Amino acid sequence: MRAAVVVRPGQPPSLADRGEPSAAPGEVVVDVLAAPVTPLDLLCASGTSYFGVPETPYVPGVQGVGTVDGRPVWFPTRAGMAPGDGSMAEKALARQEDLVFLPDVDPVALAALGLSAVAAHMAMTWRGELVAGETVVVLGCGAVGQAAIQLARLAGAGRVVVAARSAEARDRAVRSGADVVVALEDVAEAAQGADLLLDPLYGPPAAAAAQALRPGGRWVNLGGSAGETCPITSSTLRSKSLRLSGYTNNELTAQQRADAISVVARYAAQGLLTVDHEVVPLDDVTDAWQRKGRGRVVLAVRG
Repeated sequence: MRAAVVVRPGQPPSLADRGEPSAAPGEVVVDVLAAPVTPLDLLCASGTSYFGVPETPYVPGVQGVGTVDGRPVWFPTRAGMAPGDGSMAEKALARQEDLVFLPDVDPVALAALGLSAVAAHMAMTWRGELVAGETVVVLGCGAVGQAAIQLARLAGAGRVVVAARSAEARDRAVRSGADVVVALEDVAEAAQGADLLLDPLYGPPAAAAAQALRPGGRWVNLGGSAGETCPITSSTLRSKSLRLSGYTNNELTAQQRADAISVVARYAAQGLLTVDHEVVPLDDVTDAWQRKGRGRVVLAVRG
């Protein structure tokens, strides 16, 4: 079968012929339709992640959409985090208990959303405890940010404010339905009195936005792309009684993850949730991997 294969950590995968996988007890073989190229895939394959250096050669891909016995499914893998192959191949192994059966939804569109939309949904509703009518501030507008804007609306947010670095990202925020869109350096004024901060950036932008939250405001951090440290004072946190929480998809139970994917899939099937993405054939995986920084790339494995 055709598969993307990482031969050496730090190098992009290339297309190769690979033997078809055989399922062990508790596993199933998925006929893969689409697999997103995500930041986690690149991090794991780099050999510099906290998971350690992956055993090579291996097929990357920490999630995918495909079919099992003709039924559409979403599935996760541990590729790059533990020995074994992932989703960027014509067939992939998944644990039976991890399968999420899907409605009639575009597999590429759902693959583009995937765990990024899960993070946005769960960070807002579970960790951030969003209440209808509240104001949400979203930093950045990649896949997580785009999903967060739409999911905040669907959850009943009264107002959605987005601060993003580039003009392109700000355009995405407008298209996604944000009420207010500003440059990162203007976030403090735009976020005044907000209830919830969804923060994939950390660093100075997060500090500025957090200082603008209302007393008792909530701040949920999902990443550190703007810095691993954040210049906010203890007195600010204490005087405003701010609540800072960390979030990672890795803390979700299998049931929580499945429920979140089901919510995402339902909204996607209804045309209410989407993120910008580029569709690339599996044959072009090397080029797609190298261009990942420009936006969400989804490998169309079949069709």
